Amino acid sequence: MKPEEIKRLNTTTLAYLGDAVFEVIIREKIVSDKPGDAGRAHHTAVRYVSAAGQATAARMMLASGFLSDEEAALLKRARNHRSMSRPQHADPREYKLATGFEALLGYLYLMDERERLREIANEAVRIVDAATGRKNPAGK
Repeated sequence: MKPEEIKRLNTTTLAYLGDAVFEVIIREKIVSDKPGDAGRAHHTAVRYVSAAGQATAARMMLASGFLSDEEAALLKRARNHRSMSRPQHADPREYKLATGFEALLGYLYLMDERERLREIANEAVRIVDAATGRKNPAGK
């Protein structure tokens, strides 16, 4: 896709892709850093890929200025997008913020900005670990 086409995509579509991208990044990190049984890996992954985890990361990245102005604007636009879907197991505000986070990741993936995508994913892991008082998947 051309950058102009990517910039015109619906934020819900970007979030759909970003959800999968973040899930793969987290699973890859868990499997490469600390291989074990799938059940334990899934339990670890949920901490990061849940709406609560993603919302915490997005909130902190926005507050700290970690995101560029363009990244923050896209996240907020996606967060504010009116959606017909309702979260089943998440606070509606967290769900919308998590959707914004996922849209940003989907956008960066399509724009082939893989280094920035990894930086944001790593920062999200760091933030969630700090918020939950747990170690990252590598145990570091």
